[in-house]
Amino acid sequence: MAARTAQLPTLADVASHIGVSRTTVSNAYNRPDQLSPALRERVLAAAREIGYNGPDPMARSLRSGRAGSLGLVFDYRLREIFSDPAAVLFLSGVAAGCEDQGTGLALVPQLPDGAAEVVRSALVDGYVMFCTPEDDERLEAVRARGLPYVLVDFSPYADGPHVNIDDRGGARAAAQHLVDLGHRRFGLVVPFHEEDSAATAAAAEDDADPTKSSDERRWRCFIRYERLVGWREPLQAAGIDWSAVPVGSGPDGSEESGYQAAVQLLDRADRPTAIICLSDVMAFGAMRAAAERGIRVPQDLSIVGYDDVPEAASAALTTVYQDHAAKGEQAVRLLIEGGDHVVLSTELVVRASSGPAPR
Repeated sequence: MAARTAQLPTLADVASHIGVSRTTVSNAYNRPDQLSPALRERVLAAAREIGYNGPDPMARSLRSGRAGSLGLVFDYRLREIFSDPAAVLFLSGVAAGCEDQGTGLALVPQLPDGAAEVVRSALVDGYVMFCTPEDDERLEAVRARGLPYVLVDFSPYADGPHVNIDDRGGARAAAQHLVDLGHRRFGLVVPFHEEDSAATAAAAEDDADPTKSSDERRWRCFIRYERLVGWREPLQAAGIDWSAVPVGSGPDGSEESGYQAAVQLLDRADRPTAIICLSDVMAFGAMRAAAERGIRVPQDLSIVGYDDVPEAASAALTTVYQDHAAKGEQAVRLLIEGGDHVVLSTELVVRASSGPAPR
């Protein structure tokens, strides 16, 4: 004979155990202000004694119509979002927005498999999608659920409310700064994926425009396309053949990847005098590669990053500032309060890692 499955204790069992009403037990969890502290502690102690763990959150959400939590879907592995300083700042902004709105937060990172199922089953009221590919199955799962969502660092031509920064304008300012310093031999440091090659080619064309093409969707993150186009414009205006500008690449956005990418550029016979990096973290790797080779920054080589993470100031890195925390807060606000599109400004921050082109 099959063994009988043990039944978990219920709210009614707690009430019966100490001789109070079900409403009293419910109030101990959901409306504690309705009970005296002593009575509430008595109820909770009885619940612990018989192994009752509180009301079923799924049942509670069905009754209230709200889960009381938002989902954050991001294109990082879980450990990466806590080690990348720009991602940490963004996450802190999302957390602050959730606190302001009185809601919790569930994280949905990159997973080897099953990530879409997590999105389909997570007990949340909506999703913030942070720098995920347009064809990510998690985004498809969010749309299929019919829950509200906000896209962060996505192409503004994708469906749904957006929060972006002026990526192209910030990149343009960084490149123009180096052109104004007299640099004409450039190198780019970018995390690269096989599917990005078509977008690189598109960004090299004079008429590359996201409004006319879907090429930007081939980037794992739209900001890469925008920054490429932003860098391209001042270089072409200065008469530099953009298609001949060398690109150093690594598998991700880590400092080690930036180091590997910079090595590819610095070991060339026609070594660049200026390197523009997709992020500050990659720029730190480029600075390390230069130091190992005895290349002086900025006397022999100028390096510019993007993000202005806290470590950029101590590294004296010229970079582009963006307000990561405000981006996260705005995403939560749009999700809760509604709205269409927010674009936050950027600002060039000049420090000691950039200087005049060597003669």
